[in-house]
Amino acid sequence: MSKLRKALGGNLKQYSMLMALVVIVIMFQAMTGGILLKPMNVSNLIFQNAYVVILAVGMLICILTGGNIDLAVGSVVALIGACAGVFIITWKLNVYLAVSLCMLAGLLIGMWQGFWIAYVRIPAFIVTLSGMLVFRGLTLLILGGLTLAPFPQDYLMYSTGFIPNFLGAWFGLPDKPNVTAIAAGVLLSLVYIISQFRSYGNRKRKGYQVESAAALVIKMIVISAVVVWFFYVLSQYRGIPTVLILLGIILVGYGYFTSNTVMGRHIYAIGGNEKAALLSGVKTNKMLFLAYVNMALLASVAGLVFAARLNSSSPQAGQSFELDAIGACYIGGASAYGGVGTVGGTLIGALIMGVLNNGMSIMGIDSNTQQVVKGLVLLGAVAFDVLSKKNLKLPFGRRSKKSSGSVSA
Repeated sequence: MSKLRKALGGNLKQYSMLMALVVIVIMFQAMTGGILLKPMNVSNLIFQNAYVVILAVGMLICILTGGNIDLAVGSVVALIGACAGVFIITWKLNVYLAVSLCMLAGLLIGMWQGFWIAYVRIPAFIVTLSGMLVFRGLTLLILGGLTLAPFPQDYLMYSTGFIPNFLGAWFGLPDKPNVTAIAAGVLLSLVYIISQFRSYGNRKRKGYQVESAAALVIKMIVISAVVVWFFYVLSQYRGIPTVLILLGIILVGYGYFTSNTVMGRHIYAIGGNEKAALLSGVKTNKMLFLAYVNMALLASVAGLVFAARLNSSSPQAGQSFELDAIGACYIGGASAYGGVGTVGGTLIGALIMGVLNNGMSIMGIDSNTQQVVKGLVLLGAVAFDVLSKKNLKLPFGRRSKKSSGSVSA
């Protein structure tokens, strides 16, 4: 086990979750008679789970600061969707102005919660539980318990539309396969390979623990092949969903932020040991404040995307969204104690949740049973993390010697 962990650069849990995702996809592909990976259903998976990915990325930043969570994100999604409905449908405001006002509302929400958590030091659980109730109540007041619909097409196109096949039109090719989607997949694979080589070289020069060269090459080949295959599948339907572009920007941007910026490393430091980080010069209160401002902003983006997905502003929107986001983070490798987790792992966790939801729905499994399965998956992922932290014997490994000295919190 130790040799395997060393070969993978210490990322055993993230790789195990990736393998779990592959197994789950294959399993549901067989049990659904091949429906899961049909082009139309793959596009539906993207639309259905876009909000989970967006919320999970923001939730990861909160969790990294010390295992903190935000219980209010589902209510924020509903509130921002309600604001969008009032601004666009009722008041007939310009779409861009309405979106800007919604993002401003999200900023104010984040500042409100961040102030109480970071500077007054009220536990995040209490503040966000309060926010969950307050923002849900405001949603009901704004909508009066009614649903507003429909949104105009110029609002829907950014969340439910598809990128035109301009390359196919340029070369006079048929619409299927969508050449633009295939070209995008190949380009992304090349960019990924180049970035992995550069990142590997930089980490090795700095003396960081890295996976073996063989593991790196295998990983690049597999992921590149999956990316090209994924975009080829999209090319068989209507091409690249516009919301996928938004998800790509968020994932790449936050992946770079957490791994390559000073602020990103400060967030990890706070989760590792807040007192030590404070003594090292990290402005812990400021970073905690910004984590919750960021969470509210991403929840606002998710609210806009989800409202477009429904083509309506519903007072019931956002129910249990916070649980999906938290579950995606923990399943993807985030530590329940903070300081550990990656954006890539969070994406894997969100995909596992999405495939479970979609696969069980295709099979006609009732929602109650789906909740049981998702709860057991979440418990298993967190148990894996906790047992690893305590150096206890795992079902597939040997008991490691406990180090002398104090036990880390």
